[in-house]
Amino acid sequence: MSLFIFLTVVQAIVAALLVGVILVQKSEGGGLGTGGSPAGLMSARGAADFMTRLTAILAATFVALSIVLAALAVKSSGNRTIDNSLNRTIAPAQQLPTDPLGGAAQNGAVPGGAVLVPSASVTPAASASPVAVPTKKP
Repeated sequence: MSLFIFLTVVQAIVAALLVGVILVQKSEGGGLGTGGSPAGLMSARGAADFMTRLTAILAATFVALSIVLAALAVKSSGNRTIDNSLNRTIAPAQQLPTDPLGGAAQNGAVPGGAVLVPSASVTPAASASPVAVPTKKP
């Protein structure tokens, strides 16, 4: 497990370096854009070549570390079983009768001895007075 943690830290460092190297490059391919002798390492052409090579090396290292970490993760968790204790299978639905009240509603009775009574229509109270709305006088 310590190898896995070590390689994860190395990959994080490589990723940070890769981001830094990409951000330092010019979009036109000029590289660092710093001075120096025309034939030296940090000339416009030399910086572009150096940064391009460094980007390619860091990218290849990042991909290789990703593959190695994936292989280590599969190797360390390969002998585990899947916990299915929360597997909730639903029993098939049972057929309900077509008349759930069993014909009791036709007679006005409900199971349990209660009797259905038609509801009376609700009318507003006749004594209610309308609300007076104040009007603005000119």
